[in-house]
Amino acid sequence: MAFDPALPYRLHPKVALRPERFGALAYSYDTRRLSLLRDLDLVAVVGALADAPSAAAALAAVPAAKRPAVERALARLVETGFVQPC
Repeated sequence: MAFDPALPYRLHPKVALRPERFGALAYSYDTRRLSLLRDLDLVAVVGALADAPSAAAALAAVPAAKRPAVERALARLVETGFVQPC
């Protein structure tokens, strides 16, 4: 599935997000995959997705200069199944 920032997203129900000093670890109990989220802004966006009306709304809190990189990382999380549309 292609990432569309206009849609609402959430962390997959079978993914656990554990905060770390460097950002967070995301572990999928479904696929047994581990993903390192090395950016605190990305961790904040992933945490805010469930309460935001769209991914774009969650990304609005990220500084404009950093937003494209965080959006690409979020799109990759959607591709790998860690994040899914609501």
